[in-house]
Amino acid sequence: MASSFETTLFPIVQTINEYLSNYVLVILLLGVGIWYTIKTRCVQVRYFKEGWNRVFGNITLNGKKGGGGMSSFQALATAIAAQVGTGIIVGVAGAILTGGPGAVFWMWVISFFGMATIYAEATLAQETRIVELDGTIKGGPVYYITTAFKGKFGKFLAGFFAVAITLALGFMGCMVQSNSIGATMETAFGIPSWVVGIVLIVICAFIFLGGVQRLASVTEKVVPLMAAVFLFGGLIVLVVRIKYIPETFAMIFRYAFEPQAIVGGGFGYAIKLAISQGAKRGLFSNEAGMGSTPHAHALANVKNPHEQGTVAIIGVFIDMFVILTLNALVIISTLYAGDGPLAGCGVAALSSTFNKTNLAQCAFGTVFGYKAGSMFVAICLFFFAFSTILSWNLFGKINMVYLFGKKGANVYTLLALIFIFLGTTMSNDLVWELSDMLNQLMVIPNAIALLALTSHVVKHSHTPDRLSGRENG
Repeated sequence: MASSFETTLFPIVQTINEYLSNYVLVILLLGVGIWYTIKTRCVQVRYFKEGWNRVFGNITLNGKKGGGGMSSFQALATAIAAQVGTGIIVGVAGAILTGGPGAVFWMWVISFFGMATIYAEATLAQETRIVELDGTIKGGPVYYITTAFKGKFGKFLAGFFAVAITLALGFMGCMVQSNSIGATMETAFGIPSWVVGIVLIVICAFIFLGGVQRLASVTEKVVPLMAAVFLFGGLIVLVVRIKYIPETFAMIFRYAFEPQAIVGGGFGYAIKLAISQGAKRGLFSNEAGMGSTPHAHALANVKNPHEQGTVAIIGVFIDMFVILTLNALVIISTLYAGDGPLAGCGVAALSSTFNKTNLAQCAFGTVFGYKAGSMFVAICLFFFAFSTILSWNLFGKINMVYLFGKKGANVYTLLALIFIFLGTTMSNDLVWELSDMLNQLMVIPNAIALLALTSHVVKHSHTPDRLSGRENG
């Protein structure tokens, strides 16, 4: 009976996901990004230097405890932890595999506009957050959704968002991440996935039960470390393949506009595939407009919303233009350029040999050796997925408290730990598809609220120096 139900439901959910990802979300999120880029007069360009200085001007790996919140850098680290998940390795590989090297160019385009969207999300999260008498901070899309839309409609949209994100990220999303950890550690090191699961829930339980402060303390140390390890490994590969770097960039730009040469098929089909793959992977890697990272930015203790908005811009830049781009350059320079095994191959010719998971392992393996390359990717995936679990659990918890009050927090933590362990021991395609569907559905109320609150964001982007407080909360 259960098997029959799953067999019936799976293709339905898959069809919904395909429609949402190919049409609704690409148009909606790209539209919001372009809208805010125009309305804020390219806030991502005008305030990029300010954001950079705020992040790196007084960087510390031992941030001050800020009451119920976090330091600005801790909030950024928590946001980046959510953004830099397994999608950074697997997502970009899948985009290149399906849409060709030109998909990377469209990722850059999407991410540029996404920097304006993330500014809007962070400033609104700061403006509408609520600081309680005991110092506890409550903030996130549910609070600016109910600011944008009063009455029953606002409560419905906020409730829909809260349920969707709790299920998509807090439960099923963390299950997906832990599954990646268990599978890669077993493949690379021979450690049984259930052993990995036990170790993972012990570590996670210790962090979850320590509250926001303990989580922030961990992410501010883990995120810079994991980024440094991955960047160091990637730079070694690029140094070895340095003579192919000009060809690599040439392929990215050429196949962005002539994708049929490598994707196959007619020009219309190929260009649609390259753009859609770049757009989808870009949108879901930087999470701009999805409503996840505003939860972290709401917790930052800053003078005004604009400050955290500029910091959020740098988060997307680091995620997409540094880490993701490095991985893309590694894959293309080793596999596609020069004497690479996929040089001149179309998508149809390589799909039977490579998949999106082992593409990155093979890329690093061309320089490190396949076994060492697999181990390196496995270690990086562990850090990326683990940090994402921490952030996504926090985001789910914030929304669980919104729905059921503080009494729901302990029940949520217990259920989340069970899902994390189950993720390392089992795989269910329907669960992954449902996670994707809910992940995409939560974008809709968030994007609608972002558009409705345009005047609030524009106010902050045009007169940041005169805004020392918050309108709400």
